[in-house]
Amino acid sequence: MSSIIFDIHTHTIASGHGSAATITDMAKTAFVRGLKLLGISDHGPATPGGGKPSYFRSLANAPRMRLGVEMLYGAEVNILDDQGTLDLEDEILARLDYVIASIHKPVKKPGTIDENTAAYIAAMKNPYVRIIGHCDDVKYPVDYPAIVQAAMENRVLLEINSSSLSPEGYRGDTRFNDLMILNLCRHYDYPVILSSDSHGTEHVGDLSCALELARTADLPDKLIMNYSLRDLKCFLA
Repeated sequence: MSSIIFDIHTHTIASGHGSAATITDMAKTAFVRGLKLLGISDHGPATPGGGKPSYFRSLANAPRMRLGVEMLYGAEVNILDDQGTLDLEDEILARLDYVIASIHKPVKKPGTIDENTAAYIAAMKNPYVRIIGHCDDVKYPVDYPAIVQAAMENRVLLEINSSSLSPEGYRGDTRFNDLMILNLCRHYDYPVILSSDSHGTEHVGDLSCALELARTADLPDKLIMNYSLRDLKCFLA
């Protein structure tokens, strides 16, 4: 079995909640846990306490290697409305290595299936969005065949979020929703990305819950992006 070599949905103290870890703290943990690459994706400014635009602008000058771990610097931006408006301007997103777009309850109220689906699909059309984060939240029901189809059309990865699936997860019982994503992606031979969504160092590189469900869905390794740096970089390019 292949080894997980990167985790690119992680949060530092700049996300404003649940962590006092610096980027260096995160890199140290990634090195100890054998990761080759770590992505930092702090929350956008619409999240209470989230990163300010100036923080995301400054990431262009951050070191590309820390403690032997290759670094990517991105953002987990908030989808603000059904039109897919994001909480960082495109001129900032263009300078980042990647962008995850997600819906968070403090920022956007849950809508109908059609409204939630429209919000995700509209966000996918932003040319800088490469990943849709945790679209498994039971409070935001969506049309998964439409979501997967749109992801393929817009060349966007759907995330299987290990935090959602953990016993401590706060998005409800997401197994069925994540299995829908996994089974549809297997059917269409389209890759997914697994993530820890670690707030701080505790869960960096811990994708165990997401991996377990991927095995349950019989998803082949070739459709799990986390096994290949080359595939990730080609996808993000």
